[in-house]
This record gives sequence, C-alpha cells and structure tokens, in this order.
Amino acid sequence: MASVGFLLLAAIAVAGTPLSAQPPSGHKVTSLEIRILSTMLADEGFGEWGFAALVEVDGRRILFDTGAHDDTVQRNLKELGLDLSDVEIVVLSHNHDDHTTGLLPLRRQFAAKSPRALSKVYGGTGIFWPRISPAGAVSDRMARVRRDYEATGGAIVDVARPTEILPGVWLTGPVPRVHPERNWSSVGKVRTAAGDVEDTVPEDMTLVFQTAQGPVYLFGCGHAGVINTLEHARKTIDPAPVKAVIGGLHLFAADDKHLAWTAGQLKAFGVQQLMGAHCTGIESVYRIRELVGLTRQTCMVGAVGASYSLAKGITAGRVAK
Repeated sequence: MASVGFLLLAAIAVAGTPLSAQPPSGHKVTSLEIRILSTMLADEGFGEWGFAALVEVDGRRILFDTGAHDDTVQRNLKELGLDLSDVEIVVLSHNHDDHTTGLLPLRRQFAAKSPRALSKVYGGTGIFWPRISPAGAVSDRMARVRRDYEATGGAIVDVARPTEILPGVWLTGPVPRVHPERNWSSVGKVRTAAGDVEDTVPEDMTLVFQTAQGPVYLFGCGHAGVINTLEHARKTIDPAPVKAVIGGLHLFAADDKHLAWTAGQLKAFGVQQLMGAHCTGIESVYRIRELVGLTRQTCMVGAVGASYSLAKGITAGRVAK
C-alpha cells in the first residue's frame, strides 16, 4: 500500500499545473519588501528555529515558508499588526518542518476570512516524497500535510524547473548540485521513483525577484547551496550582478575554509546586500560581511520584524545592530 500511495503522489505531481508554458514576461519588479515573520532572533514577537517571510511585490503579496510551530507566525503577525487574508500564494522552499508546520493553521485561520487566502502552494518536485530515518522508519508527514491542505480547498503546484509565478517573480525549481556545498544532513533517505536514495533535499528552491538594480534572492535554508543556487539562477533566470541575498543560507556549521570560499563566490556575483537569518548563523554573517567587504548597513543578521526593501535596503531590529 505504501508503494501504491507513493506512485499516486508521483502521478499527482506529474499531472500538476503546466509550468513555463508562456515565455518570460521580461518585467522588472519596481516595488519590493520582504519582512521576516519567523527566525531565531526577535525584537518583536517570538523567535524559533524556523523561517517565514511576507513578501510584498508590485501590489501582490506572497507568504514564503510558514515557520516551525503551529502558532509562531500567527503570534508574530499579531505582534507586527499584519494580516494574511489577502495573500493567495504560499511558497514552500523545502519539506522540513521548521518551514512547513504553520501552513495548515494559517490556511484555516485566514480562509475563515477569505476562501482565497493562502489557497495556492508552490513546492519543488520531491517536497511530498516520503522520508526515511537512519533507523528505517518511513515518514509520510508531507503527504498528510498535502491531503489536509487540499481538503481545505487549497491547490498544490509542483515546480520542476525555473518558473515565473508573477511578473518578474521566479522560483528556481530544484537546483543542480554543481559545487560540493552539501548543506544538508547526510543521515536520512528519500523515497523516489528510482528507489531510496540519500536525502539531499532535492526539492530545495529559492524565490528570485528581477529588478532594474539586479536580482534579489530569498532563501529558506539554502540546502542546495547558496552558490549552486546563484549559478543556476544566473544561467536560467537573470545574469545580472546580485542586488541582495536574504534568508537562511545554512552556513551555521561551515568551517573557515568553506566560509571563505562562499564569501569569495558571493563577492564574484557582485552581492551588494545580505541579511542572513535562520540557519545562516550569526558568526557566519559577520565573517561574510568582513570577507565580502560589506558594512553594518549592507550586511546584517535578520530578526523577526526586520525587513528588506528596494527603496530602503535592510531595516534591522535593535537586536541585530
């Protein structure tokens, strides 16, 4: 029965909404603000080991990831005076529960106000595949999340390749692992159509905003590797020097050699601003600031309530200064 269930999930994914059916719009985003709703540090609200951010782009809004606990984003929205009842699109960067647990509580809360609220979820191919622990236990947690979410009337869109979801707003889709960044735990496996293989978090993807000043990247955890992701997006979405990198980059356990290599690559990509949150690591942010040649104004640690905008750059909370 488990194998039949998996085949059904795979069939659903393949039969999902066609992607990249239209040519790129060529649109450049002119208004963009990204506000952190879940991460470890918090000036306002509550911190946790998780990530979520609210995006406002050219008059549209997107929820990117949903936090680690049922109520963290709900509580932080209240503290920040924010509402998601007019947000239709949710992007899940990958399957881990510190990015996905808030989905169902948030959908149920805001759908009571507006049926369209949080009614469309974009996830990379593989996000709903079963995971296998080192002891051999099989978890279908994300398949259950999908079932319960669809029962609310929500729709799932499988993202298999770079996809423009709004004018000038792209998802990378799954990212080729060219450089050995290995930003994932090597203890688990994932059940694929080809069998059980090492869980490299194959679905990991990033949100990219094309602007006249250069692309802005919003990462959940960067399990595919920040440099792998930037290279993939440069080839497939936008070749311009990078305006900003925001979110979780999974560098908290990186040694000095890896941080130095990463910083050198970020500098080569022309990164002008960086706000590292969640799994980036506080010390790693400071090392990158030094090695890339950024400043306290252009490279900061992200906290709940902190924001990035095209107009103002990084607005950090007191705790991050």
